[in-house]
Amino acid sequence: MNAIPPFLDHLVLAAPDLAAAVAEFTRRTGVAPAPGGVHVGRGTRNHLVALGDRSYLEIIGPDPEQCAPGGPRPFEADGLTTARTLTWAIAPPDLDAAIASARDQGYDPGPATPMSRRRPDGTLLRWRLTDGEDAHPSGLVPFLIDWGDAPHPTAADLPRTPLLTMSASAPDPAGIRPLVRSLGTELTLTTGPVGLSFTVDTPRGPVTFG
Repeated sequence: MNAIPPFLDHLVLAAPDLAAAVAEFTRRTGVAPAPGGVHVGRGTRNHLVALGDRSYLEIIGPDPEQCAPGGPRPFEADGLTTARTLTWAIAPPDLDAAIASARDQGYDPGPATPMSRRRPDGTLLRWRLTDGEDAHPSGLVPFLIDWGDAPHPTAADLPRTPLLTMSASAPDPAGIRPLVRSLGTELTLTTGPVGLSFTVDTPRGPVTFG
């Protein structure tokens, strides 16, 4: 099995304190994540690090400059007590076909929902992704994303920590594997508590985040 899943777009490292999570990543790796942008109306912002090819790490957390949103912030940002790798995204060649194929195999990843964020330079990025409310609760089954005509985040001059490996554990890996495969990708899964981890190459050597 590939150490890096096919069609990997990005990993989501969520934190209750974004500045603290960015500082900790910088301390451990020697690489400072770049500001990504603000998710207007959703109460979050992010920092980004390129992982290689067209994949990246998103470090996301509450935006102290925004008012609290009307509903929960994305990726459990309101309920976390420590930074954690919550989930991941793939970018299949055809988002709508991938959704239809998964449904034919018995897994519904949810509808494709339009999203946006504004980069620090003012550029508004728009994309579509499968609705997080329909995602598998473990976070181990990826959501799907299509950047359309928007520039991919890795098109910017991001700092880089190449992804070496990515893996996960679950109490019932056999129940997760077919859901992941229904989306046209793979994930190394072992038996254990629910968790997602990845290792990156850095100036300070390989570093693993969970």
